[in-house]
Amino acid sequence: MELAIDTSTDTAGIALSSQGKIIAELTWHAGQNHTTELAPNLLCILEQARLNLKDINGIIVAKGPGSFNGLRVGMSFAKGLALALDIPLVGVSTLEVEASPYAATTLPICPIQNAGRGEIAVALFQTKRGKWCRLVEEHITTVEALIPEINRRTIFCGRIPPEMVLQLRERLKRKALIVESAAGLRRAGYLAELGWSRLKSGDFDHSPTLEPLYLRRPAITISHKVKH
Repeated sequence: MELAIDTSTDTAGIALSSQGKIIAELTWHAGQNHTTELAPNLLCILEQARLNLKDINGIIVAKGPGSFNGLRVGMSFAKGLALALDIPLVGVSTLEVEASPYAATTLPICPIQNAGRGEIAVALFQTKRGKWCRLVEEHITTVEALIPEINRRTIFCGRIPPEMVLQLRERLKRKALIVESAAGLRRAGYLAELGWSRLKSGDFDHSPTLEPLYLRRPAITISHKVKH
């Protein structure tokens, strides 16, 4: 059985799967409470599925981009559990999880995450000749810079700020297919499916060196300058 953990943003999720097939799944609004809510919700979903920790033989964690604190909590929890149970761990891009539900369309898929300060975190994925591909790596940009790069019909998904949705629709017209409302909710079940494809092939991450994908430093940092 696999455990998938996603604490990338204020929407958190966990899923239990068996060879990639979902057994149980939980999504909730965590806000800034990932530290206090993750373990109790894991125990709850295990109880509902009539399973326990020793049944887990692989862990999949969303590695970002996302909030600094949320990613730190999820990654630390996943690493600690993998070490304690002596089981493999894989990290999966949060933006890839956002894009995964639309893989069968064969259209380019651009997941968008609000990065604050008028910026967004984006990537580009597409199924080509039956193979799931990352066309553009995760990076920070702006809507203004992104729009000229879109030259064909593209699916935009994720939690896109309303003002950015308007910009995409006004500038790209029919080339912008935007997923909104409940259909755009990121689910840990898709994280489990993506992670299982790596677990079954033995493509594990090295737990001590696996790090969150922050893309940039947290907003609050400690200056290294020493004042005299």
